[in-house]
Amino acid sequence: MRAAIDTGGTFTDCVFLREGELWVVKVFSTPGDPAQAVLGAVAKTGAPGKVDVRHGTTLGTNAMLERRGALVAFVTTAGFEDTIAIGRQARAALYDWFAPAPVCLAPRELRFGVPERVSAEGEILRAPTDAELEALIEAVRRSGAEAVAVSLLFSFANPENEGRVAEALSRLGLPVSVSHRILPEFREYERASTTVVNAYLAPRMEGYLLDLERRVAAEHGGGRVEVMQSSGGIVSARLAAQEPVRTVLSGPAGGVIGATRVAQHAGFERIIGLDMGGTSTDVFLSDAVRGGVRRTREAVVAGVPVGVPMLEIHTAGAGGGSIARFDAGGMLCVGPESAGADPGPICFGRGTQATVTDANLMLGRLDAESFLGGAVALDRKRAEKMLDEQKGALTTVEEFAAGIVRVVETEMDKAIRVISVEQGYDPRDFTLVAFGGGGPLHACSLARALRMPTVLVPAMPGALSALGILLADVVRDHSRTVMLRGEAVRSLEPAFAELEERARAEFAAEGLIGTAEHSLDLRYAGQGYELNVPWTVANAEETLTVFHELHRRRYGFSDVKKPVQIVNLRLRMTAASEPYAPVRRETRSGDSRDACYAERPIWFGGNFVAARLYRREQLVPGDTISGPAMITEYTSATLVPPGARAVVDPWANLVIAVGEEQA
Repeated sequence: MRAAIDTGGTFTDCVFLREGELWVVKVFSTPGDPAQAVLGAVAKTGAPGKVDVRHGTTLGTNAMLERRGALVAFVTTAGFEDTIAIGRQARAALYDWFAPAPVCLAPRELRFGVPERVSAEGEILRAPTDAELEALIEAVRRSGAEAVAVSLLFSFANPENEGRVAEALSRLGLPVSVSHRILPEFREYERASTTVVNAYLAPRMEGYLLDLERRVAAEHGGGRVEVMQSSGGIVSARLAAQEPVRTVLSGPAGGVIGATRVAQHAGFERIIGLDMGGTSTDVFLSDAVRGGVRRTREAVVAGVPVGVPMLEIHTAGAGGGSIARFDAGGMLCVGPESAGADPGPICFGRGTQATVTDANLMLGRLDAESFLGGAVALDRKRAEKMLDEQKGALTTVEEFAAGIVRVVETEMDKAIRVISVEQGYDPRDFTLVAFGGGGPLHACSLARALRMPTVLVPAMPGALSALGILLADVVRDHSRTVMLRGEAVRSLEPAFAELEERARAEFAAEGLIGTAEHSLDLRYAGQGYELNVPWTVANAEETLTVFHELHRRRYGFSDVKKPVQIVNLRLRMTAASEPYAPVRRETRSGDSRDACYAERPIWFGGNFVAARLYRREQLVPGDTISGPAMITEYTSATLVPPGARAVVDPWANLVIAVGEEQA
């Protein structure tokens, strides 16, 4: 059996297939030892034999955010030791004299120079001597470094010197990250920064993943562990341990894959995804008309540039566990600090600070008896007492709770505008796909604020990220900087063949057969940034035409007479996972009466309004629900406000026409 695990700030989700049906297990995360929750969730599947585990982990992300990585020795060409700290000239806050310096994960005392030089064309101008390498080894040994990052000038053009340095440093017994393997591309700062991030995460991620694989094999019949990459593809635990920089957005990437697959089956091609978990909310945009989910190689994670391929996901510090507080001026703030799984929200019984989950409970937007199928009892009295003590100058607990919800929804609204309006997309043309434990609670309110007509809440929304991990393909990305004239598009087959040979060898070692996709990073001569364009042998002549059109669409102009430069070759090797499609069921014309189990007041529009509560597992395709209502289930709860109407589609998704907000 194959099980997919998504480790979140509060809960760890497990999704698995049994006899063609999807099942979900949800347990509390164990931040001190994440593997404990993973193994506990897998054990609850009841699988008697071998279990292969696919894992989406936040370990790398958290290490970056909390600055709990390794002490990294940064080794580069002599004279360029401080480039990793200097970074780029561009400043985010141009007129802020108090803006902090760019984050540097390699402190000054851990930066080392090697007397060597490679030209921009790849010619070795000077190689380090054996004595110089011995001196470097001794200096790194004395520094107390826990990992090493090697990024020499122009090593992407000729890695010989860098290979010698890495081989010498490997005698120290420390993890060594090498730039020509991690990111063999130009732009020295981004390449060096990505390599340093890899080294920063390597000791912790390697220890965790290899230990988890050992424990899974011992407890579940020799099963293996695979890991979700930030690019939306699966890779073996061994490769993820070697290149952990590719997993820094591992969990959110699973949500993107899950949401797009579900939306495609339901007939929605243009979507904005909203994944609200315990610690944060992740948003993304997918437009099938313009190539689907956007990817980026210019991400900044926790203030540090990372150049490996990633799905374009924007994160806001607004989750169910986000803590509410009043600042020095008396203004209500929510997040980015989170109560996480330990101690958790007040209503979970251990927390002492008001959170978004506590606010939703106070407003009747959570059903205390059915939360997680009754496995977790929510303590309303405790939450009410502590929120009353923390409400400040506000008159009532309900006013405090409503303020918390408004603030957190404003943060999510801003996040959606970043990936839509600021990128030239009109949210009104998209469907909002809401998932995560908290997404469906806030989706209709956000859709109305953004004038989005429809909300789609997938089946099992609280575990959709784990579902995406289960369904994701095995993917490996390779690249190479070439700096060629545009006319060379006709003669790139030998260069791509080299990349493909390496990619197929890696897949063969895992017992996989992959399909290769080729693309080029192109730009007009003299430009500083590139656009990625597909390339095939058969259609090589059309590549430049496609580039001109893409440039016109992206920037508003193109110039077919201007020379084009080929900057990077990119190869994406994919081995498709076993197909899975949700069962399409017959619809009926129903009023969902059989699923209604209670009527309670829920806060809408500044007042408590009588609303019906429905059990989602008892709804059938064709059932309709008019707001005000709440639909509860094991992994989440969905609010249907007054004036909105929800319909269960043939795949058990909720399709909500949000309508206009009622006065």
